[in-house]
Amino acid sequence: MSRSDPSTSFRLGDRTVCRLGYGAMQLAGPGVFGPPRDHAAALAVLRAAVAGGVDHIDTSDFYGPHVTNRLICEALAPYPDRLVIVTKVGARRGEDAAWHPDFSPEGLTRAVHDNLRHLGLDTLDVVNLRLMFSVHGPAEGSLEAPLTALAELQRQGLVRRIGLSNATPAQIAQGRGICEIVCVQNHYNLAHRADDALIEALARDGIAYVPFFPLGGFTPLQSSILSDVAARLDATPMQVALAWLLHRSPNILLIPGTASLAHLHENCAAAALTLSADALGELDRVSGTRPAS
Repeated sequence: MSRSDPSTSFRLGDRTVCRLGYGAMQLAGPGVFGPPRDHAAALAVLRAAVAGGVDHIDTSDFYGPHVTNRLICEALAPYPDRLVIVTKVGARRGEDAAWHPDFSPEGLTRAVHDNLRHLGLDTLDVVNLRLMFSVHGPAEGSLEAPLTALAELQRQGLVRRIGLSNATPAQIAQGRGICEIVCVQNHYNLAHRADDALIEALARDGIAYVPFFPLGGFTPLQSSILSDVAARLDATPMQVALAWLLHRSPNILLIPGTASLAHLHENCAAAALTLSADALGELDRVSGTRPAS
């Protein structure tokens, strides 16, 4: 792959968005369950993100459940025309906070209507089908029934665009035979590089790739190389990790999440961070692999 300078925007379906967005998951309570620790602070973070130029927000009605969508609606409705809200369906939460797959047509229909109601929308901009065939990551399984159900909701005008989350290359290929897939949201970051080849393939077809856990998720990234590069740039390690993703491929859209205004501003500043070829080479060694050149 040839390295690209981070561009400012990329296509997400029929919309063009800034490549650095915001993920709302951390606004829910501990374990992504229950209300936020500080309701007013959660609203402030959402409003500051949009005021600072963020034009796409990642959420789901199973965050909380129902918590982040209600916060988004309270903080931002009526929504700016430029704002794209991306949500997910395919799971439900138990009373014990457990995550349960829910791919049935009835479950997906219910989830779409729940998202619409709690976000205060008539149509969802993008809906990602979250796949849960395994608790350990992407695993093979047919998408015919759930994607056909989502495509019907799209035909009804309740969903504009469809994406996939936690998907294998074979599932993405199957999905694209059923309906247009505008984005893929998988686990990927500086140290977790299993999707290198997939990112290249999606970039060739103009499909957005959205890494979840871009900063390591529940186990934050730690690396002496990352810290050394950050120190030389007078940046934080997390800013460098985000900047590396923006340099990695022009089709990568980022959705770092935080419930802190300070961290929000820090994350947004990563978009302006330039990494030299030498720094990129050092950072590539964090995972022990190098992208093809």
